[in-house]
Parts: sequence; C-alpha cells; structure tokens
Amino acid sequence: MRWTIKPKPEQESIDQLSEALGVDDLVAQLLLQRGISDYEEAKAFFRPELSHLHDPFLMKDMSKAVERIEQAMANEENIMVYGDYDVDGTTSVALVSSFLMETYPNVATYIPDRYAEGYGISFQGIDFAADNDIGLMIALDCGIKAIDQIRYAKEKGVDVIVCDHHRPGQELPDAVAVLDPKQQDCFYPYKELCGCGVGFKLIQALGSKQGKTIDDLILYLDLVATAIAADIVPITGENRVLAHYGLLVINENPRTGIKALIDQTKKRELTITDVVFIIAPRINAAGRMKHGQHAVALLVETDIDQAQQFASEIELFNTERRSLDQEITQEALVQIQENGEEEKFTSVVYNENWHKGVIGIVASRLTETYYRPTLVFTKSGDKLAASARSVKGFDIYNALEGCSDCLEQFGGHMYAAGLTLLEEQYEAFKNQFEKVVSESIDPILLKPEISVDAKISMHQITPKLMRILKQFAPFGPGNMTPVFMAEGLKDTGYARGVGEGEKHLKCSVYQPGSNPIGGIGFNLGNKLDVVKRIKPFDAVFSLDENEWNGTVSLQLKLRDIR
Repeated sequence: MRWTIKPKPEQESIDQLSEALGVDDLVAQLLLQRGISDYEEAKAFFRPELSHLHDPFLMKDMSKAVERIEQAMANEENIMVYGDYDVDGTTSVALVSSFLMETYPNVATYIPDRYAEGYGISFQGIDFAADNDIGLMIALDCGIKAIDQIRYAKEKGVDVIVCDHHRPGQELPDAVAVLDPKQQDCFYPYKELCGCGVGFKLIQALGSKQGKTIDDLILYLDLVATAIAADIVPITGENRVLAHYGLLVINENPRTGIKALIDQTKKRELTITDVVFIIAPRINAAGRMKHGQHAVALLVETDIDQAQQFASEIELFNTERRSLDQEITQEALVQIQENGEEEKFTSVVYNENWHKGVIGIVASRLTETYYRPTLVFTKSGDKLAASARSVKGFDIYNALEGCSDCLEQFGGHMYAAGLTLLEEQYEAFKNQFEKVVSESIDPILLKPEISVDAKISMHQITPKLMRILKQFAPFGPGNMTPVFMAEGLKDTGYARGVGEGEKHLKCSVYQPGSNPIGGIGFNLGNKLDVVKRIKPFDAVFSLDENEWNGTVSLQLKLRDIR
C-alpha cells in the first residue's frame, strides 16, 4: 500500500473556519478538505434539509415527461415501468410504480431477464409492451444509449421516457423525454444522481402537480438511499440529503420489504456501509441468481407475512450467490496464474460456464488481488458478456472506448462497466485492452493507495472527536470516513492474531505520554511481528467504537502498519 497524505489547507483558512464554527483545528481541516469553507456550508453539511433539494423541473425534459404521464393517466393508457435487474434498477422500478399506483391502477412493472435479455432496454421488453397494449414505457437506470430499441418502440406505437444517469453517447435516443443530468445541455445543478435518484426527481415533479410536498415523499427515500449506497455514487450535495433522510426511514420506518430484509440480519441501526454489505447484496441476488422481478415484488409488498416469505427466498439466492462467487473467483485466479499473466497491466479472464450473475463480483475480487483494470467474461447467448472493474484514478470507460472497434456494445462509469462482443473478437479485444491500458495508465495507480486526511497524535483521539466525526456521516465517495496517520506507536504487549487462521490483528497501542487505545486490523494478522517488535511503528486508521458487554470504547480500525 502507498500512503498519500492529503495537502493540509492553509493555516489562515483553518483558523477562520475553526473560529466561525467553534471547533478545533483538526475538525476545521477535515471540513476544508471536503470543500466546506464557511458557516453556511458547514450548516448544510451537518444539518441536511429536504429544502436543499433542487427543483425537479430544472432537469431537461422534466416538463415533457410529466405531461406525457399525465396524458397517459387521463386517457387510461397502460403504463409500464421498466428498469434494470441490479439494485439501482429494481429500487427505481419499485419507487416509480408504487408512486403511480397510489392514484392510478393501470401500471405494470418489467425487469429484463439478465440471461435472456441482458442489460438495458431489450427488444423483448418492447414486444411485451406492444403485445399488452402499453402506450407508455418509463425506463429507469437505463436507456440513454438504447437508440435502436427506442426507435423500434416508436415503430410499435410505444412511447418511452428515459430516466438514466449513465454517460450519453454521441447520439441521444428519440424518446418522448430524456431525463439524464449528464446530458451536455442539461443544466440541472447536481450531476451525480443514481438512477433511482432520477426516478425520485420524476415523482417529486409529478407529486408537485398533484399538490404533494416533499414531506409526502419521504417514505420513498429508503429506496433512494439503498440505491445511492449500492451504486457507489458520490454522497455529496443532493445525494447527501437523500441518503441522510433515507437512512432515517430505513432505521425508523422502512417499507415492509426492507423491514423483512433487516429482520433476517438481526441488525439494529444500519449505516450506509451496512446497506452496501447487508441490504444491497440481497436485493442484487434476486437478479443475479433468479430474476430481478423477485426484488421488485419484495420492495412493493405491503403484507409483512408475504414480505418475510419473499425475503427468505432472496436469502437463499444470496447464499447460492456467495458460494458461486467464491468458486469462480478461485477458478479465475488459477487461470491468470496458469497463463502467466501476473505481470500484465490488466486481468482479462473467460470461461463460458461462469454464471453471468456473479462476474461483476468476481471482477471486484480479482481487482482486490492484482489491483489493475479487470474484465471477467462469460458466454451469453451467441456472444460473450463481461463485467469490468477499475482501480482508483483510472477511467475504464475511456479505455473501453479505445477498444470499441472490437465491441458489440458497452456502457457504464469510470470504475465499472459492462460490455458484449463476438467470441471471435475476444483475443483481439484482450490484446487491444492490454495495449490501451499499458499506454495510458500511470504505473503508480497499480499500487493500492490509502488516502490519509491528517497526521494526528494519540492524545487528540477523544470521545468528543468521535461524536463530531459521527456527524460527518453518511460516508461514501466524495465524503469518505476520515483516515488518520499516527507515528511512533508502541504496543502494550497485548497484540495477538485473532479469527480463523489468526488472519486479523488485535492490539493496544500508545505514544509516550498517551493512554493506550485498542485497535483491530482486519486481514492484518501478517503485521503482528511489526507490532510486537520493540521498535516503534506507524499506522493508518479510522476511528471506530467497540461495544463489549454494554460498554462502548474508542478503537482504531487499522488500515495498514509499517
């Protein structure tokens, strides 16, 4: 790991913010590093308000979208709410369909089959709409690149509203309305909404025409917060407000389906991290292992007994997903080693029998192991499909654009993408992708980085600091958990390996003159010798609370030691 210490803001700025807020220099420094430089910005950060949300009609085509939906309702047309099979897609479909059905009965939902139809708007889905006399289709978390599909829908007499957040291509689809804040000529003030966030702006706009206020829509924010967490969008600006209030709903009054999922996990209060690692994988498991419609059914269910039945089924899907994920990851690692590809700039692996539902997770696992841009391919119909994952600082979407002559289609973000190609193009693509990455990546990006907010001494770690840091939440991209570095630490003699195979490190550390503080380092059991030596060591960590027998104490959540 390479440790990178963020530049410290100018002392004058620290002093001014410290005085304005009545906080110490360390807290002022952390705020300045997050772009917060005065009292009003700090107030908005620490006290998110629903009034901070932007007017949905600032989004390009919002008026067109609302008018077309109102027209469909007035004419008693059938409406189909369509979304992808992942968390962002299924929560979006649950959100918009349940909102519409509060006042309008003719609403169907459609999630494409991951295997038969693939990602995005499918021709099969459009045929379903046409065959079932559906006049309007609302596509969520997809559609921005579905040029041919939306042209086909038009020929079939199906109007389409696109609600997406992915990067548009050169050409936009010929839809009734295209809601996507990343369009160049869309001047919506916040660009980083997830698909469910764009869906929420749509119901906010529709609701305002029906006399509803933002307070009437709060109960939908558990879905939005779940999608924000799962899609790993920045938790800044509007997303921070949506995530903050969504977490309150999740913890205080979640919808029946989410409550059924939480009941299975026995967790009390969930953080964004818990949503990422507990709720999101279970919702995802439905689309990965069976069908995304199972997730929608759970998320719109209002009967607790039925919801618990759905949640139990999804728990089984998730158990199966975990087993497959481990098995395929192992096979992929063996493939890289047997092909002698450990020293390459990329990892590209393929097996026609790998389960398409877990290749994205496997790509993430391989990236953790070899830390380089990674693609995992499997057979999908008569083509190959892949999930791509990147490393911090490298835009994998741009790299795929550099190989587009080998691809059938692709889409995604800077750090994650999906693509399909013809089997005969696989080797050419693999070589070209390696070439593009090797020529464009800064080699330093191939070493994992820990970004350190500040150097601190142990006496600065107090319950008061912890109370303030907890108010920095919800954490995520753009507002990561503060990471600190302390130098010259010594072990009290308590250090030991814990867990299966003693792969984790538990210790108690101090600096001369400071009180000892406990620490836990997951997967740092191999650093035990460094800690037990008589020589002092440095550590990078975040702050955490450890609850044991009803007593809460501060602890260091160790990230690395040297």
